[in-house]
Amino acid sequence: MRDLIAAEWRKIWTGRAWWALGLSAALLCVLADAGYLTQALDQLPKGTTTEADLTSTLVQGWFMVELVAALATMLAVTREFSNGAICRTALLGGGRGRVLTAKLVAAAGTGAVYALAAGAAAAASPWLFLAGRAWHPQWTTTTTWTLLGVMLVIVVGALWGSLLGIVIRQQVVAIVVLLLSTWLVSEGLLRLAPEIGRFTIDEAMAAVYRSGNDGVLPIPWALVVLAAWIVVAGVAGRTLFLRRDLP
Repeated sequence: MRDLIAAEWRKIWTGRAWWALGLSAALLCVLADAGYLTQALDQLPKGTTTEADLTSTLVQGWFMVELVAALATMLAVTREFSNGAICRTALLGGGRGRVLTAKLVAAAGTGAVYALAAGAAAAASPWLFLAGRAWHPQWTTTTTWTLLGVMLVIVVGALWGSLLGIVIRQQVVAIVVLLLSTWLVSEGLLRLAPEIGRFTIDEAMAAVYRSGNDGVLPIPWALVVLAAWIVVAGVAGRTLFLRRDLP
């Protein structure tokens, strides 16, 4: 099983996709934090925000790495379905169940790597962005929980991307579904039907990393919703992977 997990790990980290996605995520997060900083520098003298709030906001801005982690694991899975290599993987891996387990373990490990990298960058960002300014970072308990929430949703996102890839199989369709659900569906539902939108996986993640969106679930319930989404996707993915014909 260890060799099988290592093989799945190499599929995710071989090639250019992982570092291209990582650089893109870092650029997006830096741009987002720069925007937060510009806004906060106007608000701080007026007293409408505080150094502690700004510190937490700069940390929270790194949640976008979650999407990259999801794309990285999704691409690795759907690539095998697209080129037909999944049949050989199932045969050489000792069965579909073993292969599925290895893929999910590798996805979780990938999420952990992205989470650690994002966590380090997020923790350093308040000091980097406020260096040489009259304002200084103020690290609070809220900031710590925000950082942990960001790291957790990145790991969950990596699992979610892998499971979506297993369920949908078609690479382009899977990417479109992920991007639309992240950027359009969840936010739209939260605004139009908040009692439904708050239960989407993306808004549950937003609650965990303390996005500040109105109408999101309390963090304990958001964690339950995240777990439910992963369990449902896991059951669906396992059922389809074990029973449907492989391309």
